Amino acid sequence: MRVHLGYNEIVDGEQSFCSPMDNTLLCVCSNSLPPTTTVSNFRTKLQAAQGQCYVDVAFWGGVIPDNQAELTPMLHAGVVGFKCFLINSGVPEFPHVRLMDLHSAMSELKGTNSVLLFHAELEDTRGVPVTGDPTQYETFLNSRPDHMEVAAVEMVADLCLQYKLVFVETTHHYLTLSAENIPPGATYYKCCPPVRGHSNKEALWNALLQGNIDMVVSDHSPCTPDLKHLQDGDFLKAWGGISSLQFGLSLFWTSARIRGFTLPDVSRLLSSNPAKLCSLGNRKGAIKIGHDADLVIWDPDSEFQVQEKNIHHKNKLTPYLGFLLWGQVVATVIQGTLVYHKGKHISQPTGELILTHTVKPSESSGPYY
Repeated sequence: MRVHLGYNEIVDGEQSFCSPMDNTLLCVCSNSLPPTTTVSNFRTKLQAAQGQCYVDVAFWGGVIPDNQAELTPMLHAGVVGFKCFLINSGVPEFPHVRLMDLHSAMSELKGTNSVLLFHAELEDTRGVPVTGDPTQYETFLNSRPDHMEVAAVEMVADLCLQYKLVFVETTHHYLTLSAENIPPGATYYKCCPPVRGHSNKEALWNALLQGNIDMVVSDHSPCTPDLKHLQDGDFLKAWGGISSLQFGLSLFWTSARIRGFTLPDVSRLLSSNPAKLCSLGNRKGAIKIGHDADLVIWDPDSEFQVQEKNIHHKNKLTPYLGFLLWGQVVATVIQGTLVYHKGKHISQPTGELILTHTVKPSESSGPYY
């Protein structure tokens, strides 16, 4: 699961992770300081994470302008792959890339069996000013029209034709939420790209059914309440990001079960395919001899309500408060160790920092989609 965490927030984030969901966390490189864009910054995060992990943790590196010389050294240091933004990330230390930066980075990574994730929005060159009440969600939607995403996907698709690599992911909030149901001032619904209308959500589900989307990830991006501008309800000023980590499995199953998805589908989309993408397919993502004994024990027929008192991550802001969900997690086992059982965590962190030089190449060598 792709997660945004500052290295000083690892304990809070991981306790939310091991309680209801999976067993391995992939820490995203961008909105934590220092960003993972150099070997030095990566080592700083590794040092901070030592002895703090409640689950197994691996790390994404970042691609920014002019850091292509750092990419191969970061791979040797242990990152599982890279991420970049095609639009302003909102983090000054993590600037977005241009097409020439992408060619430089992808040329550097060619032949490494690494992957590059894209935040797929391009700046709107039309320069249309944003008008309207900033507390209305429609105003925010109008500020990031869907053609920004279409243009970005077209660019990425063209790059994939040149560099022979393609996969597609979506997240729990895009499969669960709809723009029509977002109240005025409810800035905890804001993320980028934006949650769009019901028809867009259904199109994503159809793409999953048809096999055109390969995996579903958390893209967990928490923040403190002040960054969400809850007092003035200004969508344009609020930080973009949704906390989906703790409830991802239940969110997905609640909608998937009525659309004909099976438990093997859940395992493939939420577990085995993400593991393969991150070159962890030889030890994660399946119940198999030789793999880590990572298990989530859950009751798919159990219904529960999301309540603040049951939220384990530090900042409790979530659009899912009050949702009735199916699939209550009972226990989580990581490498054979019980780390969560019926609402209680273990007292000591036992997770491993997973570095690529400690992982054998995945059974799926190279692009597999």
